[in-house]
Amino acid sequence: MKSKDKKLSKKIIVIPISIIIFSTILIYYLYTNKQVSFATSSKETTEMIKFSNAELVDIDKIIEKNTKNIGTREEITTQKEELEYITTYKNNEELPKGMIQVVQEGRNGVQEISIQKVYDNDEVISENQIGAKVVKASVNKVVEIGSANYASNYKVKVGDILYVTSDRLSVMLENNLESQKISTILKNTEAKLLEVQGEWYRISADGITGWVKSECMTYINPNATAQENEQSYGGLNKAQLISKLSFNMPLNKPSGLSLEQFKKVLTDDKDKNKIFINNAEYFYYAEKQYNINGIFVAAVGIHESAWGTSRISQNKCNLFGYGAYDSNPYNGAYNFSNYSESIDLVSRVFVKYYINPAGTKIFDGQTASGKYYSGSSVSAINKRYASDKNWANAVYKYMQYLYNKL
Repeated sequence: MKSKDKKLSKKIIVIPISIIIFSTILIYYLYTNKQVSFATSSKETTEMIKFSNAELVDIDKIIEKNTKNIGTREEITTQKEELEYITTYKNNEELPKGMIQVVQEGRNGVQEISIQKVYDNDEVISENQIGAKVVKASVNKVVEIGSANYASNYKVKVGDILYVTSDRLSVMLENNLESQKISTILKNTEAKLLEVQGEWYRISADGITGWVKSECMTYINPNATAQENEQSYGGLNKAQLISKLSFNMPLNKPSGLSLEQFKKVLTDDKDKNKIFINNAEYFYYAEKQYNINGIFVAAVGIHESAWGTSRISQNKCNLFGYGAYDSNPYNGAYNFSNYSESIDLVSRVFVKYYINPAGTKIFDGQTASGKYYSGSSVSAINKRYASDKNWANAVYKYMQYLYNKL
């Protein structure tokens, strides 16, 4: 009896265990089978699966492309350049004819230039400017010009009596704008010139000795008559001026022509649009301010613009083709509001980059960059300024033509 009970008991235990195992297997099968079915049929789940990019890459095409372009590449770079200021002029009947008075100093800005270069085996085969952005705006320079009935071309020397042209002039302890201001003197104050240092004069006036900006002083006596001043400070004659003319003459020296002489030589029948005669004074003003031969600047303008008849000259007031690239000259050339702006800016560019060695003290307290300096003659300028090797000869012929009209 005990033996049968024991066997029955074992059977009773085995049956529930079997049921549990079978149920577990059934549930697992149904669950896994459902998941596989869902993964196969659901669009959402399929889109979540990430495939290897290797399956999408066409190796043959890449090899073919690289083989075709081997050694050729493009590069876009940015560089910062100075944005030159513009000079505007205003007439002042209280100043002697040809005299210059600065009422607002010009300051250069900064622009960021984007350049696209194409290389072939590390050699640049093309280079184009594709964009420009002003980082710091420039400030225009404002100059008042004398329009009284008398003019002069006299060069001051130590010991001369000078006169203040601005309403109020600061006298500094040293010859720089950062120095200590020691006094202020008024317009027409008489002063004795003691020393010349670049753009600065050391003067003695009203019991005060100090440094002043030379552009705010004149040697013309405001209390004298025009006839008296003309007799005292006459300009150079034709023989004296012609004696300085030569192919190798330094162009970082003024021509020495008076304002009236500039107007005389630039009055010409070839100037059909009257551009040069109407702007003759600005070549003179550039010479006086920047220590450059103004006849040379005029000769460059005549040559580059064909006496002001070129499309760039007429549409953009740009006598020099300034900013033009050989590949696209018209669109690259700068626009100016009037001809005086182009004359002034190009004169400064010559002085700063071409006709003076690096470190030379020039205008506005600046020093010459000398970036393209090869010498101060017209042939030396030709080396870096113009791709045309005959440019210097052409410009010099115009200089001779103008000098001989004196």
